[in-house]
Amino acid sequence: MRCNRYDHPTSRRDFLQTAGCGFGSVALAALMGQEQASAAPLRVAHRPAKAKSVIFLFMEGGPSHLDTFDYKPLLNKLAGQSLPASFKAPITAMGETKSPILECKRTWKQHGQGGLWISDWFSNVAMHADDLAVIHSCASSGINHAGGVCSMNTGSVFGGRPSLGAWAQYGLGTTNSNLPGFVVIKDSEGTVVNGVRNWGNGFMPAVYQGVEFSSEGTPIKYLDNPKGVDRVRQRDKLDLLGALNRDYNASRASNTELDARIKGYELAYQMQAEAPEAVDLSKESEATKKLYGMDNEATAVFGRNCLLARRLVENGVRFVQLYSGAGSKWDAHKGIEVNHGKYCNSVDKPIAGLLSDLKARGLLDETLVIWGGEFGRTPMSEQGDGRDHNPTGFTMWMAGGGVKGGQTYGATDDLGLYAVEDRLHVHSIHATILYLLGIDHTKLTYNHKGLPERIDQNEGHPLTRLLG
Repeated sequence: MRCNRYDHPTSRRDFLQTAGCGFGSVALAALMGQEQASAAPLRVAHRPAKAKSVIFLFMEGGPSHLDTFDYKPLLNKLAGQSLPASFKAPITAMGETKSPILECKRTWKQHGQGGLWISDWFSNVAMHADDLAVIHSCASSGINHAGGVCSMNTGSVFGGRPSLGAWAQYGLGTTNSNLPGFVVIKDSEGTVVNGVRNWGNGFMPAVYQGVEFSSEGTPIKYLDNPKGVDRVRQRDKLDLLGALNRDYNASRASNTELDARIKGYELAYQMQAEAPEAVDLSKESEATKKLYGMDNEATAVFGRNCLLARRLVENGVRFVQLYSGAGSKWDAHKGIEVNHGKYCNSVDKPIAGLLSDLKARGLLDETLVIWGGEFGRTPMSEQGDGRDHNPTGFTMWMAGGGVKGGQTYGATDDLGLYAVEDRLHVHSIHATILYLLGIDHTKLTYNHKGLPERIDQNEGHPLTRLLG
């Protein structure tokens, strides 16, 4: 069709040449059909994506950067002394003032070609130093757990906004209509502070919220049909239920929860056929399970979750978030040696196993792995042998997904209290993650109450230097 004139092909070759441009429409039609069936329709990225999926390893409670990835020799030189006058005294969550500086009892070594400093608490992860992009200058607006966890997940210290995983689904959709596009797995039945709001949809349609998998037993509850109910009967029941719900929803188009439930029922039906295969860890070799630490009681739970995360991204799940220490268990106001010793040990080998396995399968280049918590911890002591919350300067790292490993970015001051070089606020962390997924965060908007909302609330800038 050119200028309203139709050119008739004169031969089969001419026909194929003319029609060739239309073959893409066939694929588009298939995708459009997929959109109708999928809870999160597939979309086109703004730019070539480095990462296809994300695994966010969230250490809830605030891991100490000063005892893990941000080496500060001055801590031990000034241990027991007051914070030098040259440092601005911070506002602490627990309100302790004039607390002496607490030494770091860890053994530190440089690892990889980039010479990254990593403590002995992460000796297994250290073997992957050349894959890590360590960001030392992270900052958040949340000084307590409720605000900090909410900020790291949604960009705001106040509840009600969509989570990062919801934005990723909204921006890109899902490539697998038989599994959720956004999955959350905790390491226990403990409640993450703020609960489901951390993986909620906020003001977006409910279809973009995360789906929580169980940390014990079968990951997806109620996946099997009741006894005596076969797949045909289940299909008939779902069709009837869907017809009733669609009839009820016809005059209630603004009710996104009901629309999400209709699509959720359909997804659940598809999952009954496909999900058991995706989450069946019995198909993994004993060597693979051992790689993740599933043969050791201390590492078995998080190892299982990391292995499950690998299987999920392998099956097209867009965003997987794993919580360690659900219930703010990393919160070491007292006894940081015991607390962090336990939790670092529980995640170190599983995370190293995840990185090894992804790389061996050729998945690391397209899977962005993120490690961090809601904030770091202070150089000053609390209750003698603990550390308080520190949102003004802390460490996160990324691996895979197109990032340039073996490098550090940004810096905190000599005591690790404030970000002083290339400060990266949570808004910019989110913008960076979306950038690696091929999303321009300034173009990813959702109109809410007449305003074009963005995840970074118009304040973020991606750290493009992370790209390899």
